[in-house]
Amino acid sequence: MTGQHTLTNLFTHSLPFSLDLLPPDACLVGGAVRDALLNCSRNYLDLDFVVPNGAVETARKIANNYQAGFVVLDEQRRIARVVFKQGTVDFAQQEGENLEKDLRRRDFTINAIAYDVHQQQLIDPLKGSEDLKKRLLRMVSLNNLKDDPLRLLRAYRQAIQLNFTIEEKTRETIRQLAPLIKKVAAERVQTELGYLLSDSRGSQGLIDMAKDGLLNPWFKELTEDKLQQLLKVDQVVKLLRDQLAIDDFYQFLNYELDSYQDYSLIIQRAKLASLVLSVPEKAELELVNLKYSRADIRMITKALTYLPLLEENQSKMSLRELYFFFLEVGDVFPLIVILALARGILLTDILPLIYRYLDPKDQVAHPCPLITGHDLIKQLNLKPSPQIGQLLTEIQIAYIEGKILTKEEALAFAETTVNH
Repeated sequence: MTGQHTLTNLFTHSLPFSLDLLPPDACLVGGAVRDALLNCSRNYLDLDFVVPNGAVETARKIANNYQAGFVVLDEQRRIARVVFKQGTVDFAQQEGENLEKDLRRRDFTINAIAYDVHQQQLIDPLKGSEDLKKRLLRMVSLNNLKDDPLRLLRAYRQAIQLNFTIEEKTRETIRQLAPLIKKVAAERVQTELGYLLSDSRGSQGLIDMAKDGLLNPWFKELTEDKLQQLLKVDQVVKLLRDQLAIDDFYQFLNYELDSYQDYSLIIQRAKLASLVLSVPEKAELELVNLKYSRADIRMITKALTYLPLLEENQSKMSLRELYFFFLEVGDVFPLIVILALARGILLTDILPLIYRYLDPKDQVAHPCPLITGHDLIKQLNLKPSPQIGQLLTEIQIAYIEGKILTKEEALAFAETTVNH
């Protein structure tokens, strides 16, 4: 495979340390070998080496030689990491009496290919290179998946990221082992879900996971409609990209220009909101069980709370009602819009609200008061009380309805309101 030239180039030009510092039997393994054979380039190095002995000592020596970062990841299994500006390099003690036995402990054949860096030779006892050509994800063994059930989820993530197909026997085995997913720590499950939620191609992986029984412990009502809503969220993103100016699109969905993810956090939360129960209190419990952050839980439950209001009244709300709606939903508005569109609301009915939200000068979505509570107290000789807040609200609504335009008119309106 021409990708072997990529491996040679890696060690000729890109390796952040000298090969002379590696033990004679050191081998590169895992994702870096796989990606090189697929001719997939990486901006950030993520290398894994296996050495027969002295993994931690090798890592420490290289780190000291280059004044790089150093950390022991697993004392018992003798795994250490060296951190360079270009990326990370992990060193692990060989598991088993030889390299082949180490490779046979891995998850999938495409990740069980090694590269002898000194001999510039591939070591591929499980024929992972052939599966790379076929674009197949094939398990090494049932026991390897059983020993670490998180690998069941990783199969779908890697299949999506690499655009591979999970080999049928492997998928049947995953279905058989699906109940073991309950043993995996919620934080690890959340991480794997995050990869698929942030990938524009990830919906199908989530749907396959659900159909094969891997999401049932976490999401209680994964109906076909809920799963199809994942795909509808993808369609909504394309719809908004086509309809909005590019700057408005990025602003509305809060994309970070330097993000490595296909999808912004808002879109990821929309997909997650499609999976959880539609009742906010029950959805919160599911999210808590998966160890999601307070921010994620607040955004999703608030979106589910106000979604029905937008669905029922999107083109019927008065300026007064819109004012209170935007006041209540705040920065959750884009998330509510994505969910509403995914559930069948027409874009033409919501577009005016989107443009209000995008306009920082819009007094309905982003009110800028004409006067303050201090102005009312001083000019009308009022005492501090809840009445001040009520007056300010009525003044703002009168302002957005065009009944008043200036500070003087606002004070006069307030005085009339107080007198009556």
